[in-house]
This record gives sequence, structure tokens and C-alpha cells, in this order.
Amino acid sequence: MKAIKNKVKDVLVKGKNYVYHLEHKNSATKFLKRIEAEKGKLDPKNERSCREYAKDILGDIKYAPWLLVYSAFSKDFKEGWIPDNYYGEVVVPQLNGEYGRICNRNAAINKLLGEFDSLDVGYYLNRLFLSTSFEVLNEEKLRKLLFTDNKTIVYKVEDSRQGKGIYFFDEKSFDIEIIKKLGTGVFQRYIEQHPFFSQFNDSSVATIRITSVCDDNGHIEAKAGYFRIGRDNDTHVISDRQLRTPINIKTGQLYDMAYYPDSKTTKYLPNSNVTFAGKTLPSFDYCLSEITKLHSRIPFVRCVGWDLILDKNNQVKIIELNGGHNGIKFNEMIHGPCFKGLNWEKLHLLK
Repeated sequence: MKAIKNKVKDVLVKGKNYVYHLEHKNSATKFLKRIEAEKGKLDPKNERSCREYAKDILGDIKYAPWLLVYSAFSKDFKEGWIPDNYYGEVVVPQLNGEYGRICNRNAAINKLLGEFDSLDVGYYLNRLFLSTSFEVLNEEKLRKLLFTDNKTIVYKVEDSRQGKGIYFFDEKSFDIEIIKKLGTGVFQRYIEQHPFFSQFNDSSVATIRITSVCDDNGHIEAKAGYFRIGRDNDTHVISDRQLRTPINIKTGQLYDMAYYPDSKTTKYLPNSNVTFAGKTLPSFDYCLSEITKLHSRIPFVRCVGWDLILDKNNQVKIIELNGGHNGIKFNEMIHGPCFKGLNWEKLHLLK
């Protein structure tokens, strides 16, 4: 019976892996077609190099599709690129593991990060309403906690991704029964962003995404980043509608081009004459130093995607952090290889 159970389990795992890589292949193929339509066909020599690198260095041809995308965009082949599906299947389990999931648990991660200016006001966990010090609250105390100093409160459902599961309440619209139906999550203060970001969209808070890494010697470094802007009257950044502008990770300067979710580009903010070229994110060194300081408190989560912004008082606010599959394909395509020298390409040999 045990042998049968193990065989069934093995079949299920293989089936799940097959679907995982098939989905990545389909997604990468769509990206490749869009890029080729704009930049021209992928050079056969570079295509061959991608397939050889996937098989000979990364251990399997299934990692080629994202390499083809990176190469078509760059019109070159670069050793050291990490395909998004390789990152998810090989890198994340070994360098972040189950501890990476802690990043999605606000109540836990804030305790681990220690003293910093958190946006968190309270939590709804396991059918209990809690303060940030874990005091259990009744409805009266909860309302007082949320709205004594805040006109608007943001409620984020735990494990919400791509801008989904985010809700806004004022004291009049707040309904405790709605929160219970939404499930486990965190109450956060609404951010009034730095004026620099409002020039792009003043109806939603923009986001700076920075990816930092802890190497084998414990050295932490920001490897890549981009600036995310909400569209039209969106209340927050939504992944399938966002505009992304790459950042020079050394200087904070924006690239002159922004990218739609389908990889099409624009030099101008839609429906305006606002450009990206020549603009530099304010206090970027301060942002990097805060990320480095906080990541040093959780070095065992080796690669973290940080979503942050500067508020109207020029203070860094951490919106959320991701220690799971914090997608790297956009950074690799634009900036890559971002993680060369970390020996990630050898991790599949240790599985």
C-alpha cells in the first residue's frame, strides 16, 4: 500500500511540474511573438545558444523559452541569465524555501524585521481582530484603533497578489462582517505619496519594486528594480494594467521607456506629455539603505522582492515584500543577467 501511495504521489508531482513548465512555455512564447513583432526575429545563432545553455548549463531544455525571450529583447545572448521557471523550480525552494512564505504573513514578518515604520495598524487572523501588539480587539476597540488617526484604511487579504485582494474603507463604509467574509489579512494606513510620484498618477500610490539578494557570504545587495505606476483612476497598482519603467539600480534614474503588461512600450505617460526620461527617483540611496538594513534581519530568505514608496514626508514605506516566486523575468529581460556570479545556475545539481 505504501509503495502504491508513493507511486501516486510521484505521478501527481510530475503532473504538477509538467503543467508548471507548460504554462511558462506558453507565456514565454506569447512574449517572444510580441517582442519579435517589434524588434524583429530572434537571431538563429542566439536561439541555438539559448537552447544549448538551457540543456548544458541549467540541465534541461525546458528552461529555454524564457532565455529566448531575453535574447530576442536584447538581440544578444548573455551567459548568466536565469529563466523564470528555473528560478521558481530550482532557486526559490533552495534559497528561500518555506521561510520565504513568512514574507506574506504581515503579523509575523513585522516582528522579524524589528523596529521600522510599518504601515500595519492591525490584523484579522484566525477569526480574531488584533492590534500590532497582538491585543485581541472587540469591534468598538477595532474601530477606534483604525479610525482615530486615519481617514482611510487599506485592508489587504493575506496572499493577495498582482494588486488583487486590496480594499479601501473609511469609517462610514467600514463593515466588520465584510472583513470576516474577506478572510485573513492586514489593516494598513493609507499612504500619501511623495509629490514626485503624483505627477504620474495621483489617484493611486505608485510602487518601487527592488529585488535584493543575500549571497553565500551574507552580503546583501540590491540587484535590480523598476517603477510601477497605476493606470487611469485605479486606486492602486494592478499587475495586468500597470506601467513599468526600469530603474538604474545604482542611481535611481528612470529609463526613458515604460512597458505595458503586453511588453509594448511608450515614452510618454498615456494621455499626457509626461515623459520618463531624465527623471530620478527621490532619496534612492535612502531606499536602498533601508532595504539592505531590513533584509539583513532575514538573511535566510535569500532573495526578496520589496514593494516600497516614499511618503509625503520623504519617509520610506514598505508596502509589502515577497519571498516566494517574486518574478524576475522583467528584470532579467531588461537589466539581466542580474544574478550572475551567485552560482544559481549550479543549484539544479544539488536537488
